[in-house]
Amino acid sequence: MPAHLNPPKPLAAPPALTPGPGQVRHIDSGSLLGPRGEVLIVHQQQVYRLRVTSLGKLILTK
Repeated sequence: MPAHLNPPKPLAAPPALTPGPGQVRHIDSGSLLGPRGEVLIVHQQQVYRLRVTSLGKLILTK
């Protein structure tokens, strides 16, 4: 069969978001922070804001 008729092989599936035992989760900052570039986090009944600064750094404030 000519090479141009062979369908391309499917790409490998992306890694699972659920880590295996003893592994730390990896989360893309864009998916975590959303289009506004910030997220509110409740920790021990306190609200924190994680956001992207104008220089592209992450900052966590109470």
